[in-house]
Amino acid sequence: MDLLNLLLVMTLQSKALYNEAAYIPPQCYTQTIDSQNRVYNPCFTCHQDSIAPNYNNDADLQHSYAFPEYALTNHWTNLFKDRSQEIAAISDAEILAYIRTDNYKVLIDKLSNNDQWDGFVPDCYFNFDAEGFDRDTAGNYTGWRAFAYYPFPGTFWPANGSTDDVIIRLSPEFQQNDNGEFDLQIYKLNLAIVEALIKRQDGVVDLDKIVYDWAPLQKRYMSYVGKAKQKKLAAGLFPLGTEFLHSVRYIDIDEQNNIKMAARMKELRYARKASWRNYGQLEDLALDKIKEKDDFPDRLDQIIGNMEHGVSNKQGWILQGFIENAQGDLRPQTYEEHVFCVGCHSNLGATTDSMFAYARKLPGEKAWYHWNQKGLKKLPEPPNNEYSLYLEKNGAGDEFRANVEIIEAFFKEDGSLKQDMLNKLHNDISLLLYPSPARALQLNKAYRVIVKEQSFKEGRDATITPPKNVHQQIEEDLKF
Repeated sequence: MDLLNLLLVMTLQSKALYNEAAYIPPQCYTQTIDSQNRVYNPCFTCHQDSIAPNYNNDADLQHSYAFPEYALTNHWTNLFKDRSQEIAAISDAEILAYIRTDNYKVLIDKLSNNDQWDGFVPDCYFNFDAEGFDRDTAGNYTGWRAFAYYPFPGTFWPANGSTDDVIIRLSPEFQQNDNGEFDLQIYKLNLAIVEALIKRQDGVVDLDKIVYDWAPLQKRYMSYVGKAKQKKLAAGLFPLGTEFLHSVRYIDIDEQNNIKMAARMKELRYARKASWRNYGQLEDLALDKIKEKDDFPDRLDQIIGNMEHGVSNKQGWILQGFIENAQGDLRPQTYEEHVFCVGCHSNLGATTDSMFAYARKLPGEKAWYHWNQKGLKKLPEPPNNEYSLYLEKNGAGDEFRANVEIIEAFFKEDGSLKQDMLNKLHNDISLLLYPSPARALQLNKAYRVIVKEQSFKEGRDATITPPKNVHQQIEEDLKF
């Protein structure tokens, strides 16, 4: 191994942190009061009164920047860089050719042929049938299943930088009948049971097909079916062994100027539920977090893990990810880049068992598909007009309040919302979630600059010019 490659490997394997508070997302530094003393609240989407067994109940964070002393300085310095000149140097043809090149298969080939790699090797073919099931090259089921969901407000809207998808897989027992044979109907039913438990909704599962165990008091208790009949089950929790795959991609444009997912991945994120935490254990974890924060307010979180095996969120999940190298090939994330993932998948009130998307799955069997099969166009707004509420409370369409395109489309000069646009939004969320082709290209180029720099430790947000509504330093009087 030459010296340059050796230094690269040592850098990737290092557990030294440039940003010791990398688990605090850059969005948390957004200013909530403008120069005219108008108050904005983008924080409510993540920090909420939670539903058990999520015991984080962090709605109070909507009112304060409750950071450790070290984190009062915003270390996401990429937010404050003007990339206009670098972006202008990248032609439209160059960026389109780049984002239309697949970098996923190369990753699988490299990891599969690396005897020293002991981490997760992606095994989804992104070859989905009419029911959202992934098939390998021989037509066999891989266990992965794509589903459509309402994108979480703000960060993961294509309008703000990336397209993405989420795919679920339950462990083999959930895919098998009592004899241990793969059974598609059994698998569908177990996925529906998980959906009912995560959403805490009746009507998701055909109860006539559910197996019940009789307790001594003649009460009926729902169970999984097939080989997974005896597996632990609880409302609001995924079963042990559940896996999620989340690809974050560039934004492509078709011949009709419609927005679609790009072939090239910015990141591939993987989560596996490696250990079971019951309600009492999860509550104890939340209470321990509160006590530690009270006793040691300036102590930073310690994250266990490494680049090869991922990191633990302390609630049963292992998080692992891959991200582009300077040439655009996917590489394992460093330890610090993994720490970044923990912030959103650990102590937030908005999550369900540390995850976002499955609780937001569109209802019914028709929602099992990948975004490449159907897009967001003509999807109605989520229940309770969630996106309209986000626009109202946030005064913008992104956490940094920097997406001028959304502001001009949905807001009047006095900051009030345009009712005619809201009426259209109720029936077609793509009007809000999709950027114009011109903005899509700019966002792609901005992120490509970060990739070339390999400056992810300073931030991953595809900002073109520095957002004006972000604190570089939190003043002490704003901390509480």
